[in-house]
Amino acid sequence: MSPYIDEDLAVLAEHARRFATGRVAPGFLERDKTRILDRTLMREMGEMGFIAPELPEEHGGQGLGCLAAGVIHEEIARADLSISYINLLASLNGQILSHHGQPEVVKPWLTKLTQGEALFAIALSEPRGGSDAGNLRLRIERVGDDYVVNGEKTSISAADQADAAVVFGRTGSVESAAHGVTALLVPMDLPGVTTNRFDCHGQRAIGRGSIFFENVRVPVNHRLGDENKGFVQVMQGFDFSRALIGLQVLAVARVALEETWEYVAQREAFGKPLSAFQGVSHPLADFDTQVTAGRLLCQQTLWLKDKHLPHSAEAAMCKWWGPKLAYDCVHQCLLMFGHGGYDRGVMEQRLRDVLGFQIGDGTAQIMKTIIARTRAGRAAVPA
Repeated sequence: MSPYIDEDLAVLAEHARRFATGRVAPGFLERDKTRILDRTLMREMGEMGFIAPELPEEHGGQGLGCLAAGVIHEEIARADLSISYINLLASLNGQILSHHGQPEVVKPWLTKLTQGEALFAIALSEPRGGSDAGNLRLRIERVGDDYVVNGEKTSISAADQADAAVVFGRTGSVESAAHGVTALLVPMDLPGVTTNRFDCHGQRAIGRGSIFFENVRVPVNHRLGDENKGFVQVMQGFDFSRALIGLQVLAVARVALEETWEYVAQREAFGKPLSAFQGVSHPLADFDTQVTAGRLLCQQTLWLKDKHLPHSAEAAMCKWWGPKLAYDCVHQCLLMFGHGGYDRGVMEQRLRDVLGFQIGDGTAQIMKTIIARTRAGRAAVPA
């Protein structure tokens, strides 16, 4: 039991788990092979209210809060981490659009997003570097009633499958760093937008790739936040997604542990169950303890957000610790299954999927710097 999950949220979790078990899990391995995101499944998730339920009703959501989004998110991730990217991208982009977009522009997109009719990408990283997000080179120039966009974004989740993207680019000078960045809502069918796709190690159904912009004209009313302040304003929503990522990867670790405990209790060696040997049971007990603690940290972070309390340090903890812990845990579980775990299948795919979050969406080093600045003060931890 969790002190953050009340009876209503527990019922919501059970509802989401039934859907994930019955509809999401059966195609887990096949989607990894085909690298195709199931749009029918996405629409079903939208119909059931599983996409961005934290958004207010006027923006297509249900006003259930961020903890509710987390509860659904981890149940989908248990079944398929790639499919849970639908929830992650919807919640992150939904926050950005609803808080910083012009209502007449973003409302139709938010409706499509929550109904599972549209997939959004977040286009921040560039070839020059992902972590130094204030050092962007993609150019956004004002020409009359349009912005003209030129440049490349890379390592973008769902790059070749997204219907629209939140794109960060430079409108100010390079010297202005993060204070010269503007964010735009860019439909991906605009002339001049092209994409490619990488052959990634994991998360293959959602995929990653580059987005290229060549003289792409975007109406000025598609700007998100103020000109030159897009990075400072819009990036605040990333605390939410970092907590969701923690729940996402730890959900994979939890289901891996459940299956491994069951396996070692049944599999015998030297006349005893494997679980009778401390070399088997103690590592699993260690990870079970840490995963339980990590999950509570993620839930606490979402609870703090729902209460409008500071949570940047906690969110950064979720983002650096969760993916590393999940990878180490699933790795240990795979080893417990021996060759059966190493063979192509559920466990090795989980290991490949969770690894990506140690790279993307903010490295452990960046997250630890955020924590240090929160605790010691920015002046004491300069850039």
